Amino acid sequence: MASTLPPPPAKFFVAVLFKDPAALEKVRPLLVGRFGPIDFEGGDHLFDVTDYYASEMGSPLSRRILSFETLAEPLLLVNMKLACNDIEQSLSSGGKRIVNCDAGYLDHNKVVLASAKEAGQKIYLDKGIYADLAGRYKAGKYQTVRVVVSGFQGRTIR
Repeated sequence: MASTLPPPPAKFFVAVLFKDPAALEKVRPLLVGRFGPIDFEGGDHLFDVTDYYASEMGSPLSRRILSFETLAEPLLLVNMKLACNDIEQSLSSGGKRIVNCDAGYLDHNKVVLASAKEAGQKIYLDKGIYADLAGRYKAGKYQTVRVVVSGFQGRTIR
């Protein structure tokens, strides 16, 4: 029988979807207040893989990935997703979100996104939150598992 061990700490990030750069400026300090200092901020990527958010947030939309300095245990993903939902709600205007914040983490083997939506490939964690395997580390880089993951397609994440 295998002995159980605690999981290694994970690198947490939030992928922020936005139309107006001013919305990104509003969400950044809220994320820092909840998750600590940002140690990496990527560039903006056009988010055009779906028009799912267009009626609520407008278009064109951009996505920017922010990662946080402090490593933490993977189960923090549940509370991080719930905090992101609270932040989205607090910034909403007229009942519509101005940002969508997708919490996730990466470790030495994989990229995992949090989701409040059930689907066949997702694994239930707690409090209505699921883990969605978005990529895995293979051949020296993180490779997507599904095509719909924007910002990670064919890119090495370091």
